[in-house]
Amino acid sequence: MSFFELGPEDSLYYEYDAPTGSSPLTYVFINAITGDTSMWQAEIGPAMRRAGYGTLAFNFRGQAKSTAKEGLVLNEPLITADLMKLLEHLNPPNPILVGLSIGGLYGSRAYLGGIPASGLVLVNTLRRIGPRISWMNETTVRVMKLGGPTLMRDIISPLIFGPPWLEANRKNFLKKDTVYEPMDTKSGIYNLLSHMGEGDWDLPYEKLDCPVLVVTGPHDRIFYDREVIEELSARIPNVHNVEIPDAAHMLPAECGPEFSSTLLDFAKSLNL
Repeated sequence: MSFFELGPEDSLYYEYDAPTGSSPLTYVFINAITGDTSMWQAEIGPAMRRAGYGTLAFNFRGQAKSTAKEGLVLNEPLITADLMKLLEHLNPPNPILVGLSIGGLYGSRAYLGGIPASGLVLVNTLRRIGPRISWMNETTVRVMKLGGPTLMRDIISPLIFGPPWLEANRKNFLKKDTVYEPMDTKSGIYNLLSHMGEGDWDLPYEKLDCPVLVVTGPHDRIFYDREVIEELSARIPNVHNVEIPDAAHMLPAECGPEFSSTLLDFAKSLNL
């Protein structure tokens, strides 16, 4: 296990494998708020490494294995700054920043903040925060406080996973003997959730001037809005859009082979 020390009580857990192929390119995976490195390392990371590319996955302060001092506000500026510091420390060759959901916001902010990147991959990231998404952000915090991650998964899974995944995994949810337990309000994940609604989504998309891949799942019942995605994508100078038909929000977990192929095609298009 590797840790990047940020202070006496603060560190980032990360997993880094340098490129081994002729194209020195590194995929940098950026979690969603409730994710961790395991989502990327199940199928996506190994597929990239088999192709000779490097990979870097890490957990935010507040997520598994990473640490944060008590009372620290885990918000967008802090997470973006941590990402930038980690990349400056490791200096992976030709990074492609791959962000899932709000992770794409952090990756975009890091690029706009001066981190060099050969490309950006925004996975179900493009959105406009209106009444519906704002409502869901607040609901997520309340549900976690009342019944923890298990209740949240039972409620939200039909909204963020596509039909094939739901059919294959339905047996693991809504069990009769399930006991819902409140989330510790002093935990790192609760801290992250409490501040995720404060993120500044007013990105200057015109300044994302590296190659950008926008990947979406149309079965995402919370964040997917075709008109908004098309409008924001049109503001990005060098953009390519890919929609994976059977997927929803959690693409790395739902459709590893298809998503891996999409990432590999993107790498080839860069001609590095």
